[in-house]
Amino acid sequence: MHFPFEITTTMIWVTIGFIGQGMFFMRFFVQWIASEKEKKSVIPHSFWYFSIAGSLILLIYAIWRQDPVIILGQTTGFIIYFRNLYLINRTKKSGT
Repeated sequence: MHFPFEITTTMIWVTIGFIGQGMFFMRFFVQWIASEKEKKSVIPHSFWYFSIAGSLILLIYAIWRQDPVIILGQTTGFIIYFRNLYLINRTKKSGT
């Protein structure tokens, strides 16, 4: 496939970064829609999945950029998002 412009490695990585940011936007969007539906603050499961996806993509992007600030932030967030899903699933299994 021929593009009318040159696609560079940097352009690909910036696109990956924007995709990660898009995942983070989606988590807030689904949380907002769920809360509006229920007329109270709600955090749906999809919030945590979008959080994990966005965090993982942004972590990969940060590693490529060699940005220790973003790497630290995304790594700690990633752990918290998985922990929340673990707690949700454990609660479902125990029935409480």
